[in-house]
Amino acid sequence: MSISSRMAGFGHYVPDRRVANDELEQHLGLEAGWIQRRTGIHERRWAAPDETLTDMAMKAGQMALQDAGVPHNSVALVILATSTPDHLLPPSAPLLAHKLGLENCGGIDLAGACSGFLYALVLADGFVKNFRKPVLVVAANILSRRISMEERNTAILFADAAGSVLLAPSNDPHAGLRGSALMSDGGNYGLISIPAAETRMTMRDGKAVFTQAVRMMSRCATDALERAALSATDVNRFFPHQANARITDTVCDQLHLPASITARSIALFGNSSAATIPLSLSLASKSQPFQSGERLLLSAAGAGMIAGAAVWEIGDG
Repeated sequence: MSISSRMAGFGHYVPDRRVANDELEQHLGLEAGWIQRRTGIHERRWAAPDETLTDMAMKAGQMALQDAGVPHNSVALVILATSTPDHLLPPSAPLLAHKLGLENCGGIDLAGACSGFLYALVLADGFVKNFRKPVLVVAANILSRRISMEERNTAILFADAAGSVLLAPSNDPHAGLRGSALMSDGGNYGLISIPAAETRMTMRDGKAVFTQAVRMMSRCATDALERAALSATDVNRFFPHQANARITDTVCDQLHLPASITARSIALFGNSSAATIPLSLSLASKSQPFQSGERLLLSAAGAGMIAGAAVWEIGDG
């Protein structure tokens, strides 16, 4: 019997500290309301000085494990999508697995910038199908420690958060990954970066980032739907990377997806890179639980430039 994978549990964590727009607008000398008009963000969360990346990832992972109700010793792999690990070496995933009490479990970091969660999800789906064991996918970032408070492009956007999904084997032939598309464009490699030997992020050209993000998210989403033999009208919910509200609006227009099915968490939580999609998934699972047969479209693009999209069908629990 063929095995598929299902989203068995969801989790998220956001720090307590809320940073409202007026705090940043005053610091940057911007008029009141400027940030909201340009980005759709009202506030974002920033980590406390003593919080670590694996602390945040652990809390999101714990919620997903509890939600799934699977034995800890059954989880075979942890994939941590992050651009801000606790250390450059060693990787943070083994420490995360340890903090979660996951024994005999593999662990690997994945550096895919804003698209990292989607890459991790596609890889995890393949692992579940091949080894018939659950995989915990966590995406987490502490970007507040990587922005320059003097660079407007990054200071107003980025936030801290963690999101998690537990994938488990399923006998439902219709569940899981129906189609995916991954792409990169190294010709725009330097648009968003933390240069070697430096610690602060820079965004060289915000307009170019906007243009490329829209192009790549739309292209990947279209390709993923085609590979799933579906159209936009078959999508029940759309979970885009929360980069900027205007990017989301433009992608929705290009894909002909209505606002009513589009997840939006950026207003309250900002842009936490790879964490935005699993954060949105977890929030949605709590407020409007997923139903068997629902088709989800996920799409992201970010630094690199790297992009990806996935069509996921919710299976029977």
